[in-house]
Amino acid sequence: MEAEQLRAAFLAALFWIDNGIVAYFLLLNSFYALLLLLAIPELMEHWRIADDENLRLLRGSEVVPPISVLVPAFNEQATIVASVLSFLTLEYPSHEVVVVNDGSTDGTMEALISFYELYEAPAAYPDVVPTARVRAYYRSKVYSKLTCIDKENGGKGDSLNAAVNAARFSYVLAVDADTLVERDALLRLARPFLLGEPVAAVGATVRVVNGSTVVHGIVTHPRVDGRWLPGIQTVEYLRAFLFGRLGWNRLGGSLIISGAFGLFKQEHLQAIGGYNAGSVTEDMDIVIRLHKHLRTEGSRDTIQFIPDPVAWTEVPVTLRSLYRQRERWHRGLISTLVSHRSVCFNPRYGRLGFIAYPFFLFGEMLAPLIEVVGYLAFGVSLYLGVADLEFALLFLLVSVGFGFLLSLWATVLEEVSFRRYPSIRDFFLLIWFSVIEAFGYRQVTLWFRLQSYWKYVRGDVRWGVMEREGFNRVS
Repeated sequence: MEAEQLRAAFLAALFWIDNGIVAYFLLLNSFYALLLLLAIPELMEHWRIADDENLRLLRGSEVVPPISVLVPAFNEQATIVASVLSFLTLEYPSHEVVVVNDGSTDGTMEALISFYELYEAPAAYPDVVPTARVRAYYRSKVYSKLTCIDKENGGKGDSLNAAVNAARFSYVLAVDADTLVERDALLRLARPFLLGEPVAAVGATVRVVNGSTVVHGIVTHPRVDGRWLPGIQTVEYLRAFLFGRLGWNRLGGSLIISGAFGLFKQEHLQAIGGYNAGSVTEDMDIVIRLHKHLRTEGSRDTIQFIPDPVAWTEVPVTLRSLYRQRERWHRGLISTLVSHRSVCFNPRYGRLGFIAYPFFLFGEMLAPLIEVVGYLAFGVSLYLGVADLEFALLFLLVSVGFGFLLSLWATVLEEVSFRRYPSIRDFFLLIWFSVIEAFGYRQVTLWFRLQSYWKYVRGDVRWGVMEREGFNRVS
């Protein structure tokens, strides 16, 4: 009798677990759908005013502020020359480029010295934010806009702090060294200044460069990479930026501005002590701290996302590199949310505390654990012969089908708005990768993210090495 009672209790618990997981994914994907709906009017508004005629008026305008482009680099020999060239040739009335070599062990610094004819110059910058020891400052004989800093290794956040110290202008654009910025991206990024809006930070779109043709640091022929790993990541980036980040504009601003492409007011960065050098997701940490600072100070400055300024980045093409990236991303997410846990449901922080933080906590940080519990519960049900076909279909629908629909909508929005991929072949590739993403790729990245919990508990703060193909690969 006891065995039967235990079995009945176990099956009842399994039933509630199954239904709870379905409800969780239904709520989570419904929120993603809400972000999509909120993104549509935002996208249409930006698309309407993002024409070339308005940009031409800005090229010689004194209305837009000068910008310092900050480029932290560690072991980026394969891409550093092309990416720095793309930053130097941006169309903008006034900007400079500050490159920081963060103790690279390859030929990154040598490549910069050789190509840009660097010479050592005396330091002329105050160390407002402490950093690892700077070995030397360099200027270029051929590009007056270029400054290079060679320093001991301290991590990406530390490198950005060194660049913030050296920046001459009141707004700074943080980019990755493996990023190619479109030539008119800064002009598009300056839109809030023209509209008279007070700005603390602006995020913009990052797209996948793999498979595209790059000439002298410019993406001349955007293409979707036909290989499954970078191809699926292209869909991921479309989904994340085209409506994931854009939808947050109407909910008080996202907690993430991509470290690959984000504009900040320098005085705010210095007021909060710069980037957290110990964080592996310094881009998320700095935005949460910035939200808290603005709220505490009662500042009217806003944090926005604009969809049409585009930067192109190289994504992993091997599972080993993808593992290092996704595990680090999720480990950093856990660390950042835990360190800022006082924000959660705190009336002092308004929508940040009641909408943004809880979403990232329950919808992003805990999602891998809940998803794997769903797979295990279904497996146990199959083993015991009590698998519910209705639950299986519901789980598949809300965890897989809903995700496919969101990817499909992101592809359609891209096609009807900015259409960076003009080829019909690219459109159908995006559809294909949206279909196959849930079968294999999602489970692999789930496993990668699950390992981040154990590494976080162990106090692992390593970044891991990212292998690069470089921008010279022909699609």
